[in-house]
Amino acid sequence: MKRSFFCLLLIVLFVLTVPYAYAQEDIQKHKSCPFCGMDREKFAHSRVLIEYDDGTTFGACSIHCAAVELAINIDKTPKMMQVGDYSTKKLIDAEKAYWVIGGSKMGVMTKRAKWAFEKKDDAEAFIKENGGTLAAFDEAMKAAYEDMYTDTKMIREKRKMMKMKQMGH
Repeated sequence: MKRSFFCLLLIVLFVLTVPYAYAQEDIQKHKSCPFCGMDREKFAHSRVLIEYDDGTTFGACSIHCAAVELAINIDKTPKMMQVGDYSTKKLIDAEKAYWVIGGSKMGVMTKRAKWAFEKKDDAEAFIKENGGTLAAFDEAMKAAYEDMYTDTKMIREKRKMMKMKQMGH
């Protein structure tokens, strides 16, 4: 009896930890965003993983940087795109996610936030607390491209100010 319980416990622990370990594998492979240098583990709640049909992968800190990647590599075909669930930080299918655009929480690399949720209830709870609009993946990507100019300008200005502070101006 004790032995079968122990075996069952080991199986349950294995089943629960393997998906987490696999989900974190993308962070080990792509530790920081190639475009902005942000730590993808720190931004696990907004990170994006793109797998192309040629077998290559790309890890970004946010949908903003993923949009930059997709625009630069227009001839590569994405096979799969995953995003960090805002609530659990687990990678989920970006196209099936419930997206929230906008709201009072500052986004990652963007003024107008774009957050992904695996569960609609979580997205709706977030909206209730922080505002924003429920959206589908295509709407979130379109918003990322629409915001690209103002977001890039904002990022440049922030970096310029940080450099000036470091130089003592």
